[in-house]
Amino acid sequence: MQRFAWRSAGNWAKNSALSPQIDRSVPPEPRVENPEAHTVAAWRRFIFLVLLLPARLWARTLRFEVAPEDLARATMKERPIAIVLWHNRLFLSTEFYRRFRKGRMAYALISSSRDGAWLTAFFRVANMRAVRGSSSRHGREAAQALVEVIRSGNDIGITPDGPRGPCYEVKPGTLIVARRTGAPMLLLGFDCRSAWRLKSWDRFFLPRPFSTIRLRCDLVDGTELQGDRDAAAAMLRSRLVAINPDPLLKPDPGNS
Repeated sequence: MQRFAWRSAGNWAKNSALSPQIDRSVPPEPRVENPEAHTVAAWRRFIFLVLLLPARLWARTLRFEVAPEDLARATMKERPIAIVLWHNRLFLSTEFYRRFRKGRMAYALISSSRDGAWLTAFFRVANMRAVRGSSSRHGREAAQALVEVIRSGNDIGITPDGPRGPCYEVKPGTLIVARRTGAPMLLLGFDCRSAWRLKSWDRFFLPRPFSTIRLRCDLVDGTELQGDRDAAAAMLRSRLVAINPDPLLKPDPGNS
């Protein structure tokens, strides 16, 4: 082991090849015309930044354990990728990106809700970008924006069970970008051995300061996600569950 002191989508599907010529310059942030999207006032963002500083220091106390093969997957930068993690591991997402994806820009699909506005502000502080949309409102435009992000050579981030669950359920729309572009999906597994659990719908993980996180990565090639959409979503869920141990997770009846 080596030690290191790092949303939901709708139902769209159409295939196209990822251009081998990748423009690695950072494009302007994709914007979805969504007049209903909530925003956070500038003065509130300033207060949020001040409050966020202890959280950033907290995250930097965490120790990551990662095997060489997982490290190779986490740091691969030859192609843009779609990074997939469960909603209840989001606290670790920015720290993962800071440590393992340095030098790359990432965009995350975030809902247009009020909660999404705060998450967008959080990502901005971490030098990550947001595409506002959801599976029910302005989802098609958001999906197209994420496709353009991938084609321009930047990473995207998706929580397949967000923003409101059910927890550990992969929504079929999660597959849209990989199916359209052929981009690989990097599945993230965070084994939080010492963490508080919030009383939210997903029992959100808050790792205790100075605790150790076991990082596991599974790379899914875009070709594995073609064909039957429901079968591909079930395969993705199975592989995500395998690398994210949770004692509260009920066994899958289909595998019992």
